[in-house]
Amino acid sequence: DIPLAEGYDFELVPNVARDPGTHHFFGLRNPSLVDRIRAWRPDFVHLTGWAGYSHLQAMRRLSRGGLPVLFRGDSHLLGVRQEGWRWLLKRSLLDLVYSWPSAFLFVGAANRRYFETFGVESGRLHFCPHSIDVGRFADQAEQLEAIAQECRLALCIAVEARVLLFAGKFEAAKQPVALMRAVQKMAEPGVLLVMVGGGDLDGEVRAIAEEDPSRFRVLPYQNQSRMPIVYRLGDLFVLPSKSETWGLAVNEALACGRPALVSNRVGCASDLAEEQGVRQFPWGNASAMMRAVNETLFDREEIKAMGRRGLESARSFDIPCTEKWLMESLSRLG
Repeated sequence: DIPLAEGYDFELVPNVARDPGTHHFFGLRNPSLVDRIRAWRPDFVHLTGWAGYSHLQAMRRLSRGGLPVLFRGDSHLLGVRQEGWRWLLKRSLLDLVYSWPSAFLFVGAANRRYFETFGVESGRLHFCPHSIDVGRFADQAEQLEAIAQECRLALCIAVEARVLLFAGKFEAAKQPVALMRAVQKMAEPGVLLVMVGGGDLDGEVRAIAEEDPSRFRVLPYQNQSRMPIVYRLGDLFVLPSKSETWGLAVNEALACGRPALVSNRVGCASDLAEEQGVRQFPWGNASAMMRAVNETLFDREEIKAMGRRGLESARSFDIPCTEKWLMESLSRLG
């Protein structure tokens, strides 16, 4: 429910794909795209991703036509096996594709290593971090905290409870079920996990919650306008994903003054440390995850201190910061 098409000029380019959508490579077929871009007479073109036919064709044609293309992506190689024929095929393809853009806008350390692995030279790499509207999450904190406390009471969460929060898709990649099973095994009775979202594993998530209602609360998908309150339902945000390009939910939680615990396969783990309100654990190691939970969740003063540090680090990923780095990249490109 946040407007995404306001404050700038735009036009929709017709898609002639038989099965339109971003769920497969040929779901984006826009024959007039390149001509429409050129009609704007741009100095640079910013393209995000190449997994759609139109994106790939536009990158190739614009680059070969002499128009500088800035490519932005957030992929990384955390947990990726760099061997076998699939890997060799991918390397060959990306060595070609990544020869086209004039510059690459990388979002963090893991993403930079990804581009370097595929032969992108340092001179074409420009830092341009992911960002959120920090003010929307951080402003009016006192009022938002009060509303969140009322919501906790409405969910029958005791004042003294220690609350973990998961917010995201209920899908295998994000490991919501593994997190719930780990919490079930905790000896401490005062720990509760709030699950917020929906997806393929919705039925399993709700079934586990019904097994142990003292441990879990499950909320459906929430609109963006509610998220500054939702993050404040928990004391510690947890993202145990086995694959996550960045994890913007972590930045949003930090902007709400909540520290985060993430697996080492979450892209932002390479850029955010404990001094910045984020702890990490080895993916798939439930014991290490819960040990980190115990070391963090039961120290009220430490969790507040981590929250303050997290809020400060969140400001480095505000929209004006991304704008600043983007403009610096453009000035370097001339």
